[in-house]
Amino acid sequence: MNSLRCLSAARLLNRVSGTLNPISRNIKVGLSSKPWGPGLLNRSFTTQQRNVFRQTFATSARYFQTPKSVAFPKKFFVKSMNTMAAAAPSATQAVQNVYTHPIVGYWLIGIGVMVFAIVVIGGVTRLTESGLSIVEWNLVTGIRPPITQAEWEAEFEKYKQFPEYKMLNKERGMTLEEFKFIFFFEWAHRLWGRVIGAAFILPAAYFAYKGHMSRAVSKRVLALGGLLGFQGALGWYMVKSGLAQEIVENKGVPRVSQYRLTAHLASAFFLYLGCLLTGWDILRNAKLAKGGSEHLLAAINNPKLNFFRRSALGLCGLILLTSFSGGFVAGLDAGMLYNEFPLMGGRLVPESEEIWSENFARPGDSSRWRNMFDNPVTVQFEHRVLATSSLAAVTALYFYSKRLPLPKHVRTAMHAVMGMAVIQVTLGISTLLCVVPVSLGAAHQSGSLALLTTSLYLLHTLKRLPK
Repeated sequence: MNSLRCLSAARLLNRVSGTLNPISRNIKVGLSSKPWGPGLLNRSFTTQQRNVFRQTFATSARYFQTPKSVAFPKKFFVKSMNTMAAAAPSATQAVQNVYTHPIVGYWLIGIGVMVFAIVVIGGVTRLTESGLSIVEWNLVTGIRPPITQAEWEAEFEKYKQFPEYKMLNKERGMTLEEFKFIFFFEWAHRLWGRVIGAAFILPAAYFAYKGHMSRAVSKRVLALGGLLGFQGALGWYMVKSGLAQEIVENKGVPRVSQYRLTAHLASAFFLYLGCLLTGWDILRNAKLAKGGSEHLLAAINNPKLNFFRRSALGLCGLILLTSFSGGFVAGLDAGMLYNEFPLMGGRLVPESEEIWSENFARPGDSSRWRNMFDNPVTVQFEHRVLATSSLAAVTALYFYSKRLPLPKHVRTAMHAVMGMAVIQVTLGISTLLCVVPVSLGAAHQSGSLALLTTSLYLLHTLKRLPK
C-alpha cells in the first residue's frame, strides 16, 4: 500500500510541476530502479538516511514550476516525502549516485594548478639542458638529493658515463658546480611530480571512502589517476632515449627523442585539462542545484549558439595541435634556426629542398614524410603556420561572437581567449627573435597552456544545460 502511495505521489508531482530538474529525475530513477518486493516495507532506515533524502528532495522541489491555480497542500507534500523516504532501499546511496561534493571540484582544480606548475618546471629543465643530469629512476630514494661531497662526486661520476657528458661537456671541462646546477632542475621536476602524485592519490581515496563523489565522477577520477601514473612512466621512458649509448656510436645529438618529449608534454596537457574540466563541471552542477538558473538555461541552450559552440570546439583542437607541434620544436631545438619573422631566410616559405629533404628518409624508405617530424626547418615552419592559423581563427571567432546574444560570462571568456592569443603570439615571436632565452622560452610554453585553458573554459561555458 505504501509503495503504491509513493508511486501515485510521484505521478501527481509530475503532473503538477510539468518539469523536474536533473537531480529530482535522478532520484526518481534511483528509486524506481529498485524492485518493489514484499520484503521492502519491513526494512528499517536510520534517521540520517531519512534526513539526507528529505534534504535532497527539498532541494529538487525548488525547481518545480507549480501553476498558481494549483493548490499544493503542505501536509500532503511532507507526507509524500516521508512515504518515499521510508520506501527507499538506501537513501544515502541514491544521493551519492548523483551528487558530488563541491570540495572535490576545488581539489581537482588545485591538482590542475600543480600540473601547470610542473609543465613550467619541465620547460625550464629542457631549456637549461638539465633533463639528462639524473641517469637513474628511484621512486623513493630519489627524493633525497646528494648532500655530502662524496655523494655529489659519485653522482657526477654516473653522469660522466653517458652521451651528454661525453659529447658536449667533457671537452669544455664541466665542473662539479655546473653539474649541481643542472641536477637541481631535474631533481625539482621529479620531486614536484611525486608531490602531485601524493596530492592526487590520498585525497581521492578519502573522498571515495566518504562517498563525496558520484559514480560518474569516480570513474573520471580513476581515469585521471591512471593518466597521472602513465605520465610519470612516460617521463622516464623519454629520459632513457637520451641516455642510449648508440648516440655516441652513431655520432648523433645527445638529447631525448622529440616523439617521446611531445608524448610526455601531451599527456601532461590532457591530465591538466581533464582535472580542470571535471572540477568545473562539479562546481557548475553544485551551483545549478541551488536553483535560480532558468534564465541561464534559456540563454545557453539558444539554437543561435550552435555554430559558435562547434567553432569553439574546433578552436580548442587547433590550439592543442599547435601546442603539440611546439613539443617537436623544443625536441629538435628548431627555435635556434631562422631567428626572424615573418620570413625564413628571406622567404615566406623555405625552399622545397630544405623543408622536404631526402636526408631525413630512413634506410630502405625513400618517402619524405618524416621531414614533418624530424627536420627542424620543416617543424619550425609547421609551428609558424599553425600558430598564425590559431590567431586568425581566434580573431574570426571573436568578431563573430559580437553578433550573438551571449551571456556575460561567455562573452568574458571569449575576450580572455582573444587577449591570451595575442599575448602568446607575441611571446612566440619574441622568443624566436631573441634566440630562445630561458625566460622567454618558459613564458612561451606557459602561455600555450594558458591559451588552451581560456579556450577550454570558453567551451565549458557553452556546454548545454539539462532542461
